[in-house]
This record gives sequence, C-alpha cells and structure tokens, in this order.
Amino acid sequence: MRDFHEPKRSPIYAANAALATSHPLATEAGLAVLKRGGNAVDAGVTAAAVLAVVEPAMTSIGGDGFALIAVPGKPLYGLNSSGRAAAALSTDMLVRKGYKAMDLESPHAVTVPGVVKCWESLLSSHGTIGLDEALQPAIEAAENGFPVYPRVWSDWCDEVGKLTRQGGGAKHYLIDGAAPKMGALHRLPALAETLKIIAKQGAKGFYEGAVAADIVAELKARGGVMIEEDLANITADAVPPVHSSYRDIDLVELPPNGSGITAQIILNLLERFDLAGLDPHGAERFHLEIEASRIGYAIRDAQISDPATMHVSVDALIDKAFAHRLSATIDPTKRNETLPTPDPRRQSDTIYLSCVDRDGMALSLINSIYKGFGSGIVTEKTGITLQNRGGGFVVQPGHPNTIEGGKRPMHTIIPAMALKDGKAVRCFGVMGGQYQPSGHTHVMTNMFDYGMDPQEALDSPRVFWDDKGMIALEPTLSQSVYDGMKAKGHPVTWTTSPHGGGQIIEIDQANGMLIAGSDPRKDGCAMGF
Repeated sequence: MRDFHEPKRSPIYAANAALATSHPLATEAGLAVLKRGGNAVDAGVTAAAVLAVVEPAMTSIGGDGFALIAVPGKPLYGLNSSGRAAAALSTDMLVRKGYKAMDLESPHAVTVPGVVKCWESLLSSHGTIGLDEALQPAIEAAENGFPVYPRVWSDWCDEVGKLTRQGGGAKHYLIDGAAPKMGALHRLPALAETLKIIAKQGAKGFYEGAVAADIVAELKARGGVMIEEDLANITADAVPPVHSSYRDIDLVELPPNGSGITAQIILNLLERFDLAGLDPHGAERFHLEIEASRIGYAIRDAQISDPATMHVSVDALIDKAFAHRLSATIDPTKRNETLPTPDPRRQSDTIYLSCVDRDGMALSLINSIYKGFGSGIVTEKTGITLQNRGGGFVVQPGHPNTIEGGKRPMHTIIPAMALKDGKAVRCFGVMGGQYQPSGHTHVMTNMFDYGMDPQEALDSPRVFWDDKGMIALEPTLSQSVYDGMKAKGHPVTWTTSPHGGGQIIEIDQANGMLIAGSDPRKDGCAMGF
C-alpha cells in the first residue's frame, strides 16, 4: 500500500469494466462506450481515435498500430498493422543518394500508415460497432476543438522547429509560428473532414481515393516515391503471440517486426537473479536491469526485422539456455565495458491504452507515429501527420533490417499481457520508443517480484539511457542510487525528461475485480465502473 503522505494516487477499482489511456478525453470517450454496452475493442478504438486528435505529437491516423486481445476461453489474438516502405525504395537507392542512415524528416522515412486499417480490422474481428460510430468523438474533438493539456503542450513545444520546416505542419498545428498555449482550445477542421470520410467509407476512404491521392502528392512534392498502390496494398495481419515465462508468469508479446521479444530476452536474463531480495529503488536492482537491457537491445538491433528477412528464429532468441549463457556476462558488482549501449536516438512518440470489459475481454492497444509529430510532414488539404517509421530501418546492405521496398521495419511499439494458468492477469504496455522493452521489464518485475499494484508499478522511478548514452536517473530517486550506479562504472546523470509512460489493468481472477493505473508522466487517467 502506498504512503498516503506522498503526492501519489491510488489505483482505481471496477467491478464491470475499466479503461486506462494517456489522456482524460480519450478515457472519457471510451468509458462512455463501455457504459452503453460496447465491448473492450469498441471502447479502445474509440479512445485511440480521440488520442489521434488530442495528442498530435504522439499519434495520428498517419501512424501504425499493434494489438493483443484476450477473450476468456479462447486463444490470444495478435494484430500487426504496421506499414511497409514504398515499393520503389531500396537500400541501393539510398546509398547512391548518400544516405548512411535514414533522414527522419525525409519523405523516404514515411512508411504506409497502418492505424486506420488496424482500427477497422479490430472492430471487424472483435467489435460490435463500426468505424462510423467509433470515430464520432474524435470528429467532435477535431471539429469543435480540444483543450491543450500540460504534457501534450510540452511535447508540442518540443517540435515547433520541425513543424515550421513543413508547410502543412505550421498550417494545422502552429499559431503565429508557435505551439498553441497550454489550456487553449485547438481545432483541426481539415482532420475532422478526413475523419468524416473514413467514418462514411471505412478504411477504403483513407487508402484509396482523394485522401490517398493527397498523401502521395504531398510526398511526391518532397521527392518521395510512394504511390497510391502502396497505400491500397496495406494489410493488417493476424499474428501468433509469443509466450515466454518469467517466474510463474507467462509474458505475452507480439512477434517481429515488433520488438516485444526484447522484453522477453531481458527477463530471461534477469530470471537467475534474486530481484525480490533487492531494494526496488536501489542501485543494485537498476544495475542488473541496465546490464540485461544492454544485452537484450544489442540482440534486438542485430537480429530483429521484418520476419521474412530475419537470420535467426524467434524461438532461438528467447531460448532459456541461450539467455542463461549470456547472463553469465552480467556482473552484479560492476558494469561490463564490453557490452554495447544501444543507439540512444531511436526514441519514439506513442500512445498506449488498456481496456477490459464486463465479459472479461482484454485489449492491449498501441499506436504511434515514431518521432514527435512523425516526419513533420502534414498533408495541407487533409491534415494528416505522416509517421517516419522508416527510421526503424538501417541503411546497411546485408543487414536483416536494412530498408527495402514493401518491407516492414523493426518496430519499437509493443503491447503486452501477462497470464497465469492460461488466464490474463495483467493487460499492460509502456510507451516511450526505445524504453519500451526495458519498461515492460521494469513494470513486470515491479508487479511480480515486488508485489506492486498497477499504479505503484507505473509510479515507480525509472532508469534508462538518454540521447547521449548516459544512464539517466529520474529525479525521484535518491542520491545513493546515483552514487551506487556510478560506483559500478555507469556514466550517470539526472534526466530532465521522464522515461516513457504506460497503462496497466490487473484482472483479479479470484473475484473478478479490475484494478487499473495510469502513468503520472502523462496527462491520462484510468476509469471504470
């Protein structure tokens, strides 16, 4: 139980249904669907669409989506709706143009947006409403305006330079060259009209016709090679979830091209250590997390890609014996200087939501545009912010994750669930780009090694590397953690930016109660009834 003298909040308890998102307006919209009798998918898609309006630096209908669904008595369902590179792109083309890595504001970084197809596919397979109904709250927010919340405002301000460099970005998202003021009402009339087209015509209204033509024209004007056929060929693919045990818990992630198995690799590495015997907020615990993460992320960067081009199988990467051999390189007393620190630039901006309904259906849903406001390219006519998920590729001939036409990049966004005895007991995710696999590790160990409730698990301070490769401690940690990490050989600093965000819903299988938390690093909240 939390210390009630500290400025923290309790988890919410609900007997019927619960929803946790990173924005109150999205939680409110989804909860209204649940109260009308809609299920978790109906509510989740409705909330995600609202987030695509009210958290524009984090998500957009120009982004991607992944989902996990648990229905009592049925196998878990996974959906990969990430887009592919334009068919005409290739590593050779970019090398000839002088690329050594992807330019994140280039039209070549824009992959086909998958999120609209994601929403339609989820509603078709597991929902009870259509896009016409699910998009109405988002349309109202875009048309009538929405208040700019504090964290949203902060993220918006960070990307003014990018938006200024792109005509459509300034037109739709800047006021006299600046971000709207905190608390101001901001309207997105062009996006509202685009959402109305999708509501009327379905996903086809996005991937074909005038909207698709506008996307292609915007990219072509900047030297892009995407064509309307690339958009029309979008798929949302059902994929088999990947299971891996941690202690007596079954952690479920989606397979590549997503990087969820990275979290499973890290937990496999940590399993031989007695984390429960360590201070949850101590240097010893964070040292082990960082060392295991360095190994896990090195494997990710070397091996994870579009599954069609991977050189090593998923089963081999999450093999317990493989992890046991690697874990021998982790010294509890000091940093292993031979391990690489992953590329700190591979951060992303993302939304994650968790929903469980009265029938026990659980939805773990994540959407993203990669960097803040994606590529910064916003279609002038239709108001669509286009992702730069192509930044997940490398430009390196022979590498499994090198960019090629029609290929999916290694993806950072990863929804998750935890099962016990075959039943969902946690529906969760941690957003924050590079941090996500480490974030899954952190909240999993918070819950299952340290017994934290969902809100405590999210409130708990975090440690991760920053954009300079330093080990950055959140400022709620004590000086002793800083000193302890430094003594073990880590290059440490205090972070000025929070590490990620997240949502968790615990499903108490004994009494049916739902216990939900929402990350204080965002503006959001959990609600239920």
